[in-house]
Amino acid sequence: MKKLLTLTTLVFALVFTTKTTAQKFSGLDTSPMDVTIYPSDNKIPQKSVKVIYSRPQLKGRSMSSLTPEGQVWRTGANESTEITFYRDADFGGKMIKAGTYSLFTIPGKTEWTVILNKNLNQWGAYSYDESADVARTTVPNGSDVEPLEAFSIAFKEDGNKVSMVMGWEKTRVAVPITFPM
Repeated sequence: MKKLLTLTTLVFALVFTTKTTAQKFSGLDTSPMDVTIYPSDNKIPQKSVKVIYSRPQLKGRSMSSLTPEGQVWRTGANESTEITFYRDADFGGKMIKAGTYSLFTIPGKTEWTVILNKNLNQWGAYSYDESADVARTTVPNGSDVEPLEAFSIAFKEDGNKVSMVMGWEKTRVAVPITFPM
């Protein structure tokens, strides 16, 4: 009986003396984070490259108003996009050592400059420092008939080659990537 009384007292004390507080969560991000990985097949344990980025939405705006020609863009929203190579790679004709880099672009009418930068954890392109660039490559600006509301990055395989494709509105930009043996 004494054990039951002690247990009841303990439960009573815990129930009536602890203050419960509700956790406050922020609302949904208007530019949600996303990740794309190559190869995407979950059966292949060794990945070659991963991109973490935020996906801005057009919401009635034009892509050109959000990504002005000739200006460095964070290639997404919020923090600058990060790309991790798990092994050395040829990125648009430039040899890249395995590691993590910030990914920036300079949109143009007929071509885009795609930049890998060694400075990480940057908000947008406000503190972009060209002297920290590891590689720059220029790729043609293509298009598609189907517009994309949200900025997107995906990997496209073509035989033994892969391209990192960035798309928004009707614009498509593809950077070829190969992984030397």
